[in-house]
Amino acid sequence: MKDNKLDNLTDLIASECIAVRMRILNRVISKIYDDALRQTGAKVSQMNILVAVGKLGTARPADVCAALHLDVSTLSRNVERMKARGWLEVIPDEDGRAQPFRLTSEGRKLLEQAAPAWKEAQEQAKQLLGENITGQLNQAVKRVNKIKS
Repeated sequence: MKDNKLDNLTDLIASECIAVRMRILNRVISKIYDDALRQTGAKVSQMNILVAVGKLGTARPADVCAALHLDVSTLSRNVERMKARGWLEVIPDEDGRAQPFRLTSEGRKLLEQAAPAWKEAQEQAKQLLGENITGQLNQAVKRVNKIKS
């Protein structure tokens, strides 16, 4: 026996859920960047962290989490991997709790070497989404960041 109420609900969620749509876009766009960055040995998620750390200079975990909307465990896991690869280093902290970190010379070199691959991926993503949607995404992120602060 068919459950029309459930069918209607699943149809509605499948066709209109913003979270589902964003997750699909995230996977497709991340694959474009990951494919382009593969030659560098970094993933786009790691590059995002490296860029945030590069902008901050000396980065405290809470600041990176806030800037990228990451949870602490995701950041910690990625930072450990990037420290092991020589891209980040922990800086001694006076109180010993925050464990700030910064780019190493290898991390800076990686960002510079990855720039052409990133630009290629950026162009592919823009072509796929179109200028209008790309602009709307930028506006949506600005809005979310404004609400957050």
